[in-house]
Amino acid sequence: MASDGGGEEVSNKRVIFRDFVTGFPKESDMHVTSGTIKLKVPEGSNAVLLKNLYLSCDPSMRGRMSSFTEGRYIGSYIPGLPINGYGVAKVLDSGHPNFKKGDLVWGRIDWEEYSLNPAPEALFKIQHTDVPLSYYTGILGMPGMTAYAGFYEICSPKKGENVFISAASGAVGQLVGQFAKLLGCYVVGSAGSKDKVDLLKEKFGFDEAFNYNEEPDLAAVLKRYFPEGIDIYFENVGGKMLDAVLLNMRVHCRIAACGMISQYNLEKHAGVHNLANVILRQARIEGFLAPSYFHKHPQLLELVLPYIREGKITYVEDITEGIESGPSALVGLFRGRNFGKQVVVVARE
Repeated sequence: MASDGGGEEVSNKRVIFRDFVTGFPKESDMHVTSGTIKLKVPEGSNAVLLKNLYLSCDPSMRGRMSSFTEGRYIGSYIPGLPINGYGVAKVLDSGHPNFKKGDLVWGRIDWEEYSLNPAPEALFKIQHTDVPLSYYTGILGMPGMTAYAGFYEICSPKKGENVFISAASGAVGQLVGQFAKLLGCYVVGSAGSKDKVDLLKEKFGFDEAFNYNEEPDLAAVLKRYFPEGIDIYFENVGGKMLDAVLLNMRVHCRIAACGMISQYNLEKHAGVHNLANVILRQARIEGFLAPSYFHKHPQLLELVLPYIREGKITYVEDITEGIESGPSALVGLFRGRNFGKQVVVVARE
């Protein structure tokens, strides 16, 4: 229940969204400001007061920086208010019967040090704390659900199939590749630098990987790595990469359309020219959103937690300290500066 008394008033740094963005986002599209907040839930409220610990930087946040009125599952950011995204927090005070002081949660939170959350029903309690809490921004949170749903629910993989993953060193791609290897698939990933290519092969166990910046003919390089064609493509990039995959599909190929980061900062999106191959190869392309599968989070934990504990899955994070570094970390995501899952540490409990 909510605490009695007025509650201590403390300073509260926040990352405020300035205005809608065209092209690549810049740090100046956000600014860090400081206000105050009382560490108490108002009497009679069902809200929870959170101390925010870890913030997740995700490509999907770019879409919310643009102005739109329809066709999206979640609204644009509001100029003058904090941006928000997935994160991990600790409950400091609660007026909600399902949450108590000391509970750890993950879900959508504002980018600030402390938050009064009026709708805690959308938060998920964290029960397993023998793994890093930051993992609930990634492998055990929304990116983990994205990898799980896209690979297992949409692609219906079978042992021995040929799997290609674009943006493979990111928060989602690194997991999909390891899921596929554990199933006994042949796995190739693409990334944007030699260091990331080495990470895919040496850390995550991909069979092959290539730097797309060094390959002028993407269709040819895919033909080289997949002479018999691609059974599963986990789509994170779009544009020329998708076009090249459409030329290299096996019959009944499945494409899970998770993201298209190459297009997010363009005013006019690139066209796709090889769609006729979807008919010829009897292929399936299915887009999806992770929140549609959040009801399967227990299955994700059941699958992944033993792999983490046994060292069968590795997860790489790119940690940035301090909420003041949030804008730089988020913008860097769209320039490929991150090395693994990008996380901003606000506090460590």
